[in-house]
Amino acid sequence: MSRPAEAIERLLSIMARLRGPDGCPWDREQTLLTLRPYVLEETYEVLEAIEGGDPREHCEELGDLLLQIVFQAQLCEEAGQFAFADVADAISDKLVRRHPHVFGEAQVRDAEGVMRQWVALKKEEKARKGGGKSVLEGVPRDMPALARAERLTEKASRIGFDWPDASGARAKVAEELSEVDEAVASGDPRRIEEELGDLLFSVVNLSRKLAVPPEEALRNGIGRFIARFERVEAELERRGIPHGQATLEEMDRLWEEAKAALRAPEKTK
Repeated sequence: MSRPAEAIERLLSIMARLRGPDGCPWDREQTLLTLRPYVLEETYEVLEAIEGGDPREHCEELGDLLLQIVFQAQLCEEAGQFAFADVADAISDKLVRRHPHVFGEAQVRDAEGVMRQWVALKKEEKARKGGGKSVLEGVPRDMPALARAERLTEKASRIGFDWPDASGARAKVAEELSEVDEAVASGDPRRIEEELGDLLFSVVNLSRKLAVPPEEALRNGIGRFIARFERVEAELERRGIPHGQATLEEMDRLWEEAKAALRAPEKTK
């Protein structure tokens, strides 16, 4: 038995033991619904490990995510639905089916051709299953809103529903911002919410056109906010000014100082 096969077999046997009569009480109580939050949590921890750049941490977090797949497969096997081997076979079959230029006789020139072929094959598969009526199908409702908006606009672009370049998307942002101003002036809460949603959606679309993943852009923006705000807090503490006692003008000045100080190392590179 190869090392990968041995390792997977060991993991599957451990999971079966944990769910067995003499296993772990907590593991035995879990259901697909109770495990749902952990799938998201472990996914985000993998993303954080990638960002951290530590291979050992990345390896560990991938293991935690793999556990969630093995755990769900074990529950489904107990219910007589499918087993882990079926999960592995299903994705293997799909990869072979959607890469006829590698495993078959199809010819593609570049990555763009591969994507067009992938989309066409995926549409055929959905049609056989009774779906595939909309190009937007297949984007999970429970995805984070920024990522979902990006995927929906990307899918729409595949049939030509897209701006030729980023300038059109940028103009749309300006248009939506002006509609937010109108909504705010109207004082209608429902309209304000709708227009803010449209504005956020148009910003995501602009991010896609500029090849900047909106989720990453916002995550990085949040990181900068935290770093600057903590610097403001530290300076207020150094000056002996308690929380809530500084004026907005004071905090604004400290914010600009923090912004300049944190940006300075980047400019000297």
